[in-house]
Amino acid sequence: MNAWFRQHRYALGVTLRRLAAQPFSSLANILVIALALAVPLMGAAVLVSVQPIASSLTTGPEVTVFLRTSAPASAAPALAKRIQTEHGADIAGVQVVTRDQALAGLRANPAWSDALAVLPQNPLPDAVIVSLAGSDFAERAARLANVWRQWDGVDNVQLDSEWVQRLQALLRFANIGLLLLSLGVAIAVLATVFNTVRMQALSQREEITVARLVGATERFVRRPFLYLGALTVGAAGLLAIVGSLLGLQLLNGAVRELARSYGSDFALTLPSGAWLAAFILGGALLGAFSARWSVTRNTRF
Repeated sequence: MNAWFRQHRYALGVTLRRLAAQPFSSLANILVIALALAVPLMGAAVLVSVQPIASSLTTGPEVTVFLRTSAPASAAPALAKRIQTEHGADIAGVQVVTRDQALAGLRANPAWSDALAVLPQNPLPDAVIVSLAGSDFAERAARLANVWRQWDGVDNVQLDSEWVQRLQALLRFANIGLLLLSLGVAIAVLATVFNTVRMQALSQREEITVARLVGATERFVRRPFLYLGALTVGAAGLLAIVGSLLGLQLLNGAVRELARSYGSDFALTLPSGAWLAAFILGGALLGAFSARWSVTRNTRF
């Protein structure tokens, strides 16, 4: 065990000396990789910040059934009772909104009060708002809407929460896009580390040859390069997190101002600390894998 620690300590020391021997090249590689890693990190910050807002919205869509304006006042309660009786398994609740209640709600809005004051009579219909239960909303809502449109006295059926479904579809699209972007960044990091280790291996060709002649194993030869890849990408990941935090602080000033104009409080935040630690560890492992691949291919001499 002591020999194992001694070998890894020696390899780590060799790696740090090699990085210090070429400070400009090392810092340039770390900076390039950090900029690449910051792109999916900022995307993850946006998704993590938006997700609670989307989760707080009602996910069960509401279907509004509008009656004809000529329907009697008793038609809406009767329709609500029929919906509960025939489709009780598909619904979570039913609410009747009379034309007088709808008109009173509009008159309470100053933007509508003047326009409604000149109307000779109430032009609004009675309505029944139906909240759906369970999952698979889109298919069931379309099926129920087609059934209810055929009932007597029904003028129109409208799905009120389609925008929630669009938002959820947009978030799914963004998640897939972020995954593809992360895959592209991972490939770019692999290529950068691969080329860096390749140049290091070629520049130390004579040193590696001599080490093999005196009995050095392949693990002993590869180990400093593995540390080189892991430290380079790990440091780049840490730098990407710091840069993202600074960038979010600048953005949040404008984002909070925009949110306050809508009467809300919203700010962009990075994922949790455990997620960020996994981000750095995953980057280091990716760098080590790329370095091993490169040194295996480019030290066959």
